[in-house]
Amino acid sequence: MSQDIHWSQFNDNQLFQNPGHAGHFDGDYRFIANYRDQWRSVTVPFSTMAMSIDGKFKNLGIGVNLFNDQAGDGKFRTVEMQGNLSYAIKLTSDSTHVIRPGINFGMNHRQINWDALYFDSQYNGYVFNPSAPSNETYQSSRKTNMSTGAGLVYEYFRDNRFKVLAGVGAFNLNRPNQGFYDLEIPREIRYNSFVKGTFQLNEKWDIIPSAQFSSQGVYKELVIGGSGKYYLERKKDVYSALYGGVWFRNKDAAYLSFGYDYQDLFVGISYDINFSKLVPASRLRGGIEFAVRYIIRKFKPKRIIHRVCPDYI
Repeated sequence: MSQDIHWSQFNDNQLFQNPGHAGHFDGDYRFIANYRDQWRSVTVPFSTMAMSIDGKFKNLGIGVNLFNDQAGDGKFRTVEMQGNLSYAIKLTSDSTHVIRPGINFGMNHRQINWDALYFDSQYNGYVFNPSAPSNETYQSSRKTNMSTGAGLVYEYFRDNRFKVLAGVGAFNLNRPNQGFYDLEIPREIRYNSFVKGTFQLNEKWDIIPSAQFSSQGVYKELVIGGSGKYYLERKKDVYSALYGGVWFRNKDAAYLSFGYDYQDLFVGISYDINFSKLVPASRLRGGIEFAVRYIIRKFKPKRIIHRVCPDYI
C-alpha cells in the first residue's frame, strides 16, 4: 500500500504535477528531463528518471510524460506513461485570467524480483538458508494497469514578472489494482494542489514563492518555500538568470535548490537534507535531484509588405 513517487523540484516537472500544464509555456515545444537519487546512504538507492514533451496548437495543449522508478533490494520498478490534454479558456479578452482544464490517461506497470528478497521462513533458527522455500503465495511478479487523472490550472498574468498560478488535480481515478498477491489492492487516488507566484522586487531580482500539498490514502505531504531569481542579462536577444531557493517538506526534509536560465534552456539541481526519524541511518543525507528543460520556438519570418509603384514613375 505505497504512495506515488514525489519530486523536490515539483515546479520543473509540470505534467506530473497537473495535466492542465500541457502546452502551458511560452514557445512551441517543451522538453523536460528529471532524475532523482534518494536514500543512497541508507540502502539500495531509490532512483527515478522522468521525461516529458508537450506542445500547443492554438488553445489545445498536448503532452506525454514517462517515468521509471526503481527501489530496494527486490528492484521494485514502476514504469508509467501518460498522455495529457488541456484546453485554455480565456476568462478575459486580454488573457489576464485563464483557466486550463486537463485530463491524462495511460499505462502503469509494476514489477519486482522475488528471488532477490529474503523471508523469515528461510531462517531455521540458527542460519539463513537462501535455497529454502519462501512460503510466499504471490500471484505474479508484474502488474500492468490503465490509469486516469484530471486537473485544473488557473493563471493570473499581468506580465512575465508579476503572475500567479494555482491548480488542483486528482490521479489514479480508476483505482487500478497494484497487488502482486491474490488479494486485490486498489491504488489510492492521489490528490494534488499547488500555488506559485512570481513578483518583481527591483530591476535585477524577482521572488518566486510556491507551495504544494499532496495526499494519497494516509500519506500526506506539504512542501513550502521559494526561490530568488537574479537576472544576469535581460536584453532582447540575450537572456540569462540564476535561481537559488530554500524549501521545507513537513516531517521529512529541508532542501536547497539552484538553477540557471540561458535563453530557452534551464538546468536545476537540489539536495534534500533529511531530518525525519530516519536520521540515525541517513545521517541527514536525503537525495539529489536534477532537472533540465528546453523550449523550441518555430522560426516565424517577418511579414514584409511590398508597395507597388505606379507605372508612370
